[in-house]
Amino acid sequence: MNRKEIREIKKRFSPDMNNFGHIYGCYVNAAREIITYMDSPTMLMENEEREMYMKTLKKVLSGALGRNLLDVEFSTAQVEDSDEHRLLQTLRTSHLSNETMRKILFQRIIDSVDMGDTGYVILLAADAYDVPYKDSGSDEWSEESTDQFEYFVCCLCPVKDPKGALRYLAEEKNFRGVSTGSILGAPDMGFMFPTFDDRMTNIYQALYYTRSSADVHSDFLKAVFNLDKLPMAANTQKNAFDSALADSLKDECDIDVVKALHSQIGEKIDLLKEAKSDEAPEIHINELEEILMKSGTSDEAIEKFHETCKQYFEGEEFFNPENLINRRQFKIETPEVNVSVDPEHAFGIRTEVIDGRSYLMIPISEGITVNGVDVSIPDGSESDAVGAGAREGEETEA
Repeated sequence: MNRKEIREIKKRFSPDMNNFGHIYGCYVNAAREIITYMDSPTMLMENEEREMYMKTLKKVLSGALGRNLLDVEFSTAQVEDSDEHRLLQTLRTSHLSNETMRKILFQRIIDSVDMGDTGYVILLAADAYDVPYKDSGSDEWSEESTDQFEYFVCCLCPVKDPKGALRYLAEEKNFRGVSTGSILGAPDMGFMFPTFDDRMTNIYQALYYTRSSADVHSDFLKAVFNLDKLPMAANTQKNAFDSALADSLKDECDIDVVKALHSQIGEKIDLLKEAKSDEAPEIHINELEEILMKSGTSDEAIEKFHETCKQYFEGEEFFNPENLINRRQFKIETPEVNVSVDPEHAFGIRTEVIDGRSYLMIPISEGITVNGVDVSIPDGSESDAVGAGAREGEETEA
């Protein structure tokens, strides 16, 4: 699904529409014991309660494509005959009314997911969307629909423990200790099945949500989708890219190469944002190799980089550029010094050997602040740069 299709479905999560007939749920404590099952007709909810449920469920369609929202693909064999796909299809076509199937899904998740000392709630909601269309040669949406998109969403929300607080009681004109009660948190993970691709039903895919870009919750993915190949978390992709560079380029992986990659991948991200594409951003491995070639990297090292990337990324050749670099920061770390530089000013950084010792040289345009104190810069050529690499534990920010 692209961003435009996601936005179209997110509009369905409105408390005023009443298109989600029931909210189903299962409350599980930290010991993986089911406390209760829930079946709440939305028509019987107060407006505020229904709005909070819609806001929580809509989170499953929030976040960045390729970071928080990941495509889950079923094989043809799974779609034709597998327990996991059959379960999801049965839940979809029954609009979640099949209690036995709901409990099977709940139990699969409970048996696989470990939330530590935190209890949680699994929520389910189904919708049938009469997909509007435009008549040929017209910009107006037709009120009639020939296609219906039936789908459901599932999310796992941690439950926050009750907390004591002093609350003012007007009748007593005093503050008294009260408990705020257990609170349902925002979803940690969830999915929508099936996907809405080209504004049509695609039972070969699900859209998976993870709140954290560092963790895709592989236990949840395996329990629900039984995947042979799990999607990589955004942070895992960053670490894999960094390792592929260091392992393949070795001595050729100098600061100029990393600066060039960071700068040109950043430019690619900016261009994609300016284009306002609804698709997830992509960069091909050939584009990365071209950057390395222009940076003077040897053909042998580039070939090794290609092989290492395919190994670390399990054969993938298209990457989300936003997962490969930190666009907002250019960070340099040594055993003695940590330096954070605005990427726009990273081009001037260089390394230099002076009297047999390596230094990190950072151009300075204005003054320097050290531990909150504005300090002066000596006149002369030495004032053009700061050598970083002297004292243990120092941290410089430019």
